[in-house]
Amino acid sequence: MAGDDSIVSGAAGRYATALFDLAKEEGALDAVAGDLNRFDAMLTESKDLERLVRSPVFSADDQGRALTSLLSKAGMSPLAVNFFKLLATNRRLFVVRDVVKGFRALVARERGEVFAEVTSAHALTDQQLNELKAALKTTAGRDVRIETRVDPTILGGLVVKLGSRMIDSSLKTKLNNLKFAMKEVR
Repeated sequence: MAGDDSIVSGAAGRYATALFDLAKEEGALDAVAGDLNRFDAMLTESKDLERLVRSPVFSADDQGRALTSLLSKAGMSPLAVNFFKLLATNRRLFVVRDVVKGFRALVARERGEVFAEVTSAHALTDQQLNELKAALKTTAGRDVRIETRVDPTILGGLVVKLGSRMIDSSLKTKLNNLKFAMKEVR
């Protein structure tokens, strides 16, 4: 796809673009997006799976066999299973999180949406998400698809990444800025 390099780049971008094109051709964008989201959630929940994906100690065959078994039991589509096996065979499984992000960005663009990553200290309520989505839609001028992440280390506030822009209103950043300003006063 011409122009995709502005959204995704590098090896992960090439894989994301290839998967996107194939899923679109087969009319399976939603199914593949769901499979990728489930795999990303599985990675977050399982340190063993993350180690399998990231560690160079495991051979491509070991990774492929383990993924085939795991993903078949998880009920993932054959297209997604074959894609993950391809990443394992090509020793590129370690970029899978970037592939997922790239795929999400391509799907969002296809749907006329903007993709935003929001990090908060605590899980946001549905009302807070709806208000945030409305505010971001006003800023972006398009529908916004939000992916949330909880990071207690930011203490409070939000960190919002919308395209190439980042808005950091976290309490942690504000405290660090205050600490830096106080050091200069001395």
